[in-house]
Amino acid sequence: MSHAVQASRLKSHIASLETMTRFVLATLALASGVYTYLGVRSLLDGSATVVFFAAIIYSVAVSVAIYGFWTYLIRFLPEMRDAGSRLALLGIMAIGSLMIVAMSSWLNAAALAGSAAVEQHLAVTLEDYTADLDQAHGNALGALSLLPDIQRASERFARLAADEQATGALTGTSGSGSVVQLLSQMSAQMDELVTTIESSRDTVKNGFADGQARLATMRALVSAPGAIAQRSDQFAAEAVALAGVIAALEQTSTAPSVMRAAADLSVGFIAPVADGGTVDLAGRQDQIMATIRTSVDAQSKALAEAAAEILAQPKVPDRRYVPLTSAEAVLRYASDFIPSWAGAISIDLLPAVLVGIMAVVHGAMRRGEDHLDGADRITAGDMLRSLELHEALLAKRQQRQNPAPVDDSSRISEETSAENEERNASGQNVTPLTLGDRKRQET
Repeated sequence: MSHAVQASRLKSHIASLETMTRFVLATLALASGVYTYLGVRSLLDGSATVVFFAAIIYSVAVSVAIYGFWTYLIRFLPEMRDAGSRLALLGIMAIGSLMIVAMSSWLNAAALAGSAAVEQHLAVTLEDYTADLDQAHGNALGALSLLPDIQRASERFARLAADEQATGALTGTSGSGSVVQLLSQMSAQMDELVTTIESSRDTVKNGFADGQARLATMRALVSAPGAIAQRSDQFAAEAVALAGVIAALEQTSTAPSVMRAAADLSVGFIAPVADGGTVDLAGRQDQIMATIRTSVDAQSKALAEAAAEILAQPKVPDRRYVPLTSAEAVLRYASDFIPSWAGAISIDLLPAVLVGIMAVVHGAMRRGEDHLDGADRITAGDMLRSLELHEALLAKRQQRQNPAPVDDSSRISEETSAENEERNASGQNVTPLTLGDRKRQET
């Protein structure tokens, strides 16, 4: 009897929970439709009326589809007894679940985490632009690292010129001759290069300050309250301005100019004619100027190599800010919003749990009924209908055994009608017999 009691109780529970099951399915379908409506509105463009009705129609279609899909499954899947039919419905449920995720769940996620996803996109873009600004600033300041070497070379040429003029440290004869002029010329060229590099310092500083101000404004837009669409538009404007600042910093670098100037030191070297009063002095001057030329060549090669290393640094990539809708941002940064995705999908696929529960309950109920005898399977309604049928059969049997007496008047009336019909069929022109005539003939 335990199996009978269990099966009976499960049947009663299923019947009592039918209304609750419908209510749960309807509530989940409605919730999914509401969030789908919010997600669709963020994707559509056009007049407010068109967007409203289009989003309403789509969300209603999604709600009806979800409710109908799970209603069919919760009715039919638990009733399947053979494994083939059950596997077929499970496959259909898997395909339908994927379709529901495709048409509804990602829009639900867009409604749940759309604004946060767009803010995430702004934050990631801000980090990229910050790195670009730092890189452009570093490239622009790269040439400034050559200043100490250039200044030391200029000071060395100037000091040698002063020593040669005062004491004749190079040629052995003091005075302002060809060697002094050449050394002074090299020192002046180095000073000009120093001036060129230092003149770019203020330009780089101002450009970097402008870029930092743009970044501060963009940073404030990322974390500011308010509608994300308006903040995204302002962010895009600031991003365009910052891209211009970064490009200007890239062009501010004096490394190419330093490289050309270093090459000119060697290629454009012009040594003055020795002006010594004696052949010996002139020879010493030529010898010293050749040594200076060698030194200038070495200095030119070192500066050119240093400038080439600066120019070999990676360039700032061309970056363009691309605004994203909330749905696109949710898809791109899905890994950052796993809880929102889980909630959006759960709203649509939670009825699958109900389908599983009903399948388990029906299976347990069938297993309980399999252990019952034939008599235990009969319900009270079946007993009442059986008793009614039994009583009807007994009544018919008694009627056959004890037929009811036939009324003479009825019998005579029927025979009279039959004779009249026979006479009419034979064409005899006789008066039809009446019921009294028939009785008198019988007597």
